[in-house]
Amino acid sequence: MIKKFALCIALLAPAPLLAHPHIFVDTGLKLEVNAAGELTAVEVTWAYDDFYSLLIFEDLLLDSDFDGALTPQELERLKGFDMNWSEGFEGDLYLTAGARALALGDPVHLSTEVERGIITTRHRRELIGETPVAARGVTVKPYDPTYYTAYDLSRGVEVTGPCTASVTPPDLDRAYTLVEELLYAMPTEQAEDAYPEVGAAFAATVSLACEG
Repeated sequence: MIKKFALCIALLAPAPLLAHPHIFVDTGLKLEVNAAGELTAVEVTWAYDDFYSLLIFEDLLLDSDFDGALTPQELERLKGFDMNWSEGFEGDLYLTAGARALALGDPVHLSTEVERGIITTRHRRELIGETPVAARGVTVKPYDPTYYTAYDLSRGVEVTGPCTASVTPPDLDRAYTLVEELLYAMPTEQAEDAYPEVGAAFAATVSLACEG
């Protein structure tokens, strides 16, 4: 249903507006660093926009009284709705250390809440690999490669341990220029089904710095 709605909006808009995402997620990150300065896990908060939250309510037949709140039984049915990831899905979270991509394990659900019709969920993922990962110099970017979903960092970034995080916002002028170049290089009828993967260009970058 949401794709049909988004397509109707897109067909009424000028070509550059096709870059607009269809789902908006207020995102928060907690980066877990141990005493040795090693990054061990990431806790992710996703607060979905009100329209997408409403679509989830409708799909799961929740909030029948339309008051924007759920009963304990309904919350239990909602729990984990966004944890059924398909194989190969990266969780729209990308970590790198230099030129090396860092691997994260499967998500562990922490909480699901609903307030004023907004669904907010939290999950945790541990870093996986044979060797510990020094947190210093690690970068983190939350994004959907297709830019169907837009993630911002309005929920903030927290670091536990002897490190700090800085956030570099995306260069939106450069990102939209990239979108226009890629879109105009393809037939209009392909723009929705074969949308260029530009999500990374619209992503904020979190950089870790550590003492010592």
